[in-house]
Amino acid sequence: MVLLVGIAVLVGGALAKRTERLSPTRALGVVFLGIVLASLGAIVFEGLSPDPTYTADSMPFPRAWYTPIALMTGLLTMIVSIIVGITRWPTRPRYTFLGILMGAWILYPELFPDLTSITHPLGYLIVLSTPVLVGYIIWTDAWGVLRAVLQDRVVRQFSLGVAVVATLFFLMGTGYVSFFWEDGGVTETTVVVLPVVYQLVQWPTLEIALPQIPMFIAISPGVVILNGVIGVLVGLNAALIARRWRVNESAGTTEGTAGTAAIVGSCTCGCCGPLVANIATVAVSSTIAAPLYWLFVDSDSPLGVIFVVGAIVLFTGTLVYSARTATRESSSVCAVPAD
Repeated sequence: MVLLVGIAVLVGGALAKRTERLSPTRALGVVFLGIVLASLGAIVFEGLSPDPTYTADSMPFPRAWYTPIALMTGLLTMIVSIIVGITRWPTRPRYTFLGILMGAWILYPELFPDLTSITHPLGYLIVLSTPVLVGYIIWTDAWGVLRAVLQDRVVRQFSLGVAVVATLFFLMGTGYVSFFWEDGGVTETTVVVLPVVYQLVQWPTLEIALPQIPMFIAISPGVVILNGVIGVLVGLNAALIARRWRVNESAGTTEGTAGTAAIVGSCTCGCCGPLVANIATVAVSSTIAAPLYWLFVDSDSPLGVIFVVGAIVLFTGTLVYSARTATRESSSVCAVPAD
């Protein structure tokens, strides 16, 4: 119910801005409220629903296909990145390197099929290189615009709020932060550090269980890196949406929803895919849910890593493209955001 209300509030805020029933600044507040409610509703629904179980007979295809899918997808990602980088962005090799790095994310588990993969230096290098390369691309191709955009207090607050909600959404959706206590769990406060595999390699993970609240938190360098990168990318994309709305407000014009929808669509796809698949496993019939479970929720499936990689590329590409669009617009029309 909360999920549906949140979606309705979000859509209503966007439509109210479009029809000029609300000023863009007020509409941003309504949209943010809708985002919070929708995220909360999705997490509560998934957390309170019983965990489904499926047999191997319900798999859409054999597990033996996982390795060929990962190998083909990883190699294809690298090859396409090299070809597109040389033909379209020959002076920006950073885009090619990002594609190669994302391909390495997909290939890595198949390069080291035994337990050595979870502690191999190459795995740590792949993970640690990701925020560095993404940060370099943003700094080089978008930071000039973002720095100007974030000077607007309303835009800055909206961006920070969306980034925080997105990060918490990921953490709670993957179970690293939870307020839902399972039967048979610990009955007293527990604080331990355990080696846990998260995205390619093993990290020392601080686990805090507070059954009196109840609350469970598991934090590791890998969790912080991956969720931090995606949360920041979502927040910066949100800043560009807010900027477009605020500039139109000060200029007294009404903008179409195409540009905003493009950014929102990419963020929605990247954020919600695996969680939607998880929710679908408890919300619809087993015939429909079983394939989604095996594709996204099964830890052996490469689709989870592919989706994360795709989200990083999609968010980064959308951010750079939107920043360039904003640069072209500002060069033709000089407008100052409203106070």
